Amino acid sequence: MATKAAVDVVVVGAGLAGLACAQDLVAAGLRVRVLEASDGVGGRMRTDVRDGFRFDRGFQVVNPSYPQLRRRLRVDELDARPFGPGVLVRTPRGMLRFADPTRAPRQAADLLPGRLGSLRDVSALVMLCGRDLLTPPRALKRAPDRTTRTALADAAIGEDLVERLLRPFLSGVFLEDELETSSRYFHLVWRSMMRGRLCLPARGVAAVPEQLAAALPDGTVVLGTPVERLTGEGVLTAYGEEQPARAVVVATGPAAAAELLPGLAVPPVRAVTTYYHAAPRSPLAEPTLVVDSARRVLNTVVLSEVAPSYAPRGRALVATSVLGADDPARREARVRDVLAELYGTDTRGWEPVAVYPVPEALPAMPPPWPLSRTTRHSPGVHVCGDHRATGSVQGALASGARAAREILADRATGG
Repeated sequence: MATKAAVDVVVVGAGLAGLACAQDLVAAGLRVRVLEASDGVGGRMRTDVRDGFRFDRGFQVVNPSYPQLRRRLRVDELDARPFGPGVLVRTPRGMLRFADPTRAPRQAADLLPGRLGSLRDVSALVMLCGRDLLTPPRALKRAPDRTTRTALADAAIGEDLVERLLRPFLSGVFLEDELETSSRYFHLVWRSMMRGRLCLPARGVAAVPEQLAAALPDGTVVLGTPVERLTGEGVLTAYGEEQPARAVVVATGPAAAAELLPGLAVPPVRAVTTYYHAAPRSPLAEPTLVVDSARRVLNTVVLSEVAPSYAPRGRALVATSVLGADDPARREARVRDVLAELYGTDTRGWEPVAVYPVPEALPAMPPPWPLSRTTRHSPGVHVCGDHRATGSVQGALASGARAAREILADRATGG
C-alpha cells in the first residue's frame, strides 16, 4: 500500500467549499492536499464545451455581489455577462415583465396596477423590496424563521401576485414549488438580487472554481483520486494509497459525505434537470429569464443572448430547467412543446443538444434552517458544503471558510 507524504490537512472534494477551505488554510501556512474524484474542479459547477456550445452542468448563475466571491475572485477576469434586470412571465394574458424600476424604468410599465397585480399587491411588494434592501443581513438572519409563503402573506402580498409571479420565479430559485423554503434564506436571497446583478461568465460557470483552483500552489489539487474511506491517520483512496494528514475535511455533496461519515445527518435534496436546445435563430432578442405562471417548467433563457460565447455563430442556445431528475429523455418532447408556447414560436426544428439531470442540485431548506453550522464532526474531521449552510455559491464558499477557521482554531488550542 503506497503512502504519500503527510500534509496538515487533506480536503476531500474540489467543489467550491473544498477550494475555499484549501485557499484559507494555504494562506495560513498549512500544507494542504485536495483530492477530487472527477477529472476537473468545481463539483456541480462545471462547464462542458462541445461543437462550439458551452453547457453548464445544470442552469446556474453568478452574483458578483456575494461577499465570498468579492473576497476571493478577480471578478473582472470572469468577463461576466449580465442578465436583463428582471424576469418575463408568461401568463394567460400574455407575456408580462417584472423589472426593477430603479435599474430599468422604461421596462417597468407592467408594474402599473392591473397588469402584474393590484395597486395594493404591487405596493406591498415594493415595500418588501425596500425593507430587504435596507435591512442589514445580520438582522435578517436573526428574524423569526417561517416559510417563504408565510413571509409573503405577512408582507400583505395577495395570492394573485404570488401565483402569477413570485411562486413561478422562486420555484426556480429554491427548486421547489410550494414556497416552503426558509423565510430567512428567502429574504437574504431577495436582498442579494436587488443589490447585485445575476451574470454568466463568458467561459461558463466553471470559470469560478477554475480561478479558485489556479490560486492554489501547484500540486495542491489532485484530480481523478476518489477517496474510499477515512482512516485514523488520514484517508485511503480507491487505489489503495494512504494520504496521511492531521485533519480531514469532507467537502463533497451530501450523499457522498454520508458514505464517508456514517451517521452524518444530511438534509433531503432538490433535484432538477436542465435541457439545452440549439435553435437556428434566437426566439427572444434579450438576455432575460422567462418563467411560466403555469409552472410547467421552472425557467428558460436564451443563454447566447446573455453570453454570445455559449453558442457558435449563427446558432442560439436555449436552457430550460424542470423540477426532478427522473427519466429526462422522456420529458424532452413535452418541454419543447411548452417552449413553443412560452416563446411564441415553432420549436419543431430545435435540436436537443444536451440534457443534465442534477439529483443533488440544492439542499432542501425548510424552517427552521440554520444558515450556518459548525463543520466539526469528530476530532480531526470536518465536513463542509452548501448542505451545511445555504444552497448557493455564497453558502458553499462560506461553509468552506468556516471549516478553515475551525481547523485553525483547533490547532491554536491543541484540539
